[in-house]
Amino acid sequence: MNIKLFVKENCPRCPAAKRACEGLAGVETYNVDNVEGLTEASFYGIMATPTILVLDSSGNEIAGWRGEAPEPAVLKNLIAT
Repeated sequence: MNIKLFVKENCPRCPAAKRACEGLAGVETYNVDNVEGLTEASFYGIMATPTILVLDSSGNEIAGWRGEAPEPAVLKNLIAT
């Protein structure tokens, strides 16, 4: 399982999304304020920050939060299953 976290420097909700991902393995963080992050966000059609995508081993999205952060326990439970 892979987790992609999309953030922006001045995003007021991004700290909560970062906290939700703390301690989880396989988290890739992308800052959409730079070219690499914006390119990755464009590939996945990301239009809001924060965004968290949970992808299976084939790269298919199995869960996602766009413009909001999940409760850490919700994300951790999803990863555990």
